[in-house]
Amino acid sequence: MTPSKKPSELTYDVLIENQEDGKVLATVIGLPDCQAIGATKEEALTSLYERLTERLAKAEIVSIKIEPPKAEHPWMKFAGMFKDDPQFDDMLADIEAYRRELDAEMEEYYRKLDAEDEAK
Repeated sequence: MTPSKKPSELTYDVLIENQEDGKVLATVIGLPDCQAIGATKEEALTSLYERLTERLAKAEIVSIKIEPPKAEHPWMKFAGMFKDDPQFDDMLADIEAYRRELDAEMEEYYRKLDAEDEAK
């Protein structure tokens, strides 16, 4: 993983809060320890700009890209678990027979409903 190139200009969102004493507090969002206070909004922003510029002169901001871990499908651990079970084919045959039985019952039920509707 290599960091991407340093951008030529950075943009930061700043929270401006009016204090009870009439002063203005400016805080860089995401960097709560990077704050400045001033008598006006402009003064607080100017002071914050200077502090942030000084801080960044001694630091570096880089971006890295990572691949999120690929999670295994939750059912994959059960795949093939019955491949060597001698009763597996019999169980599948029973399931198919029961499914055909249910389908036949539903077909008969719908046939009766249709017959009742036609009789009306």
